[in-house]
Amino acid sequence: MDNQGEGSESSWFDLSRIKQLVRLMRDNDLSEIDMQQENSRLRLRRGTTQVVAAAPAPVPVAAAPAAPVPSTEPASAAKPAAASSSLTEIKCPIVGTFYAASSPDVEAFVKVGSRVNADSVVCIVEAMKVFNEIQAGCSGTIREILVENGAPVEYGQVLYRVEAG
Repeated sequence: MDNQGEGSESSWFDLSRIKQLVRLMRDNDLSEIDMQQENSRLRLRRGTTQVVAAAPAPVPVAAAPAAPVPSTEPASAAKPAAASSSLTEIKCPIVGTFYAASSPDVEAFVKVGSRVNADSVVCIVEAMKVFNEIQAGCSGTIREILVENGAPVEYGQVLYRVEAG
């Protein structure tokens, strides 16, 4: 949306502008709009979806996660070992785009060595412009992160491996 009336915050957040935004949400089946200007913020949500943040802009990650993604050959050798170990896999429940944090300028929800419980949010998966919080579903310590920030993920894909305890 353009910044008409940029100098006047009151005109930016007036009732007619808010009604326009509500119509825009309805007409385009949007579940959330989050806008900021100077010291004012407007967040509109509708429905009961799990929307947690405005869309993080996909940015290239400068540093790889602490646990690098192995190449194809070692990965195939590592899978049987992981299955026989005491590591629990956190799998992706939907197809979408993986985000390690709620926005590009904040820390990741978890990193290798982080303690989680069943209700801990470990990442966000964007599917059809809806941001879904993914919970660990188990308790323990994150031992492996298998997906890079901004990468597409499939249903059932292993995102993390957690050591119980």
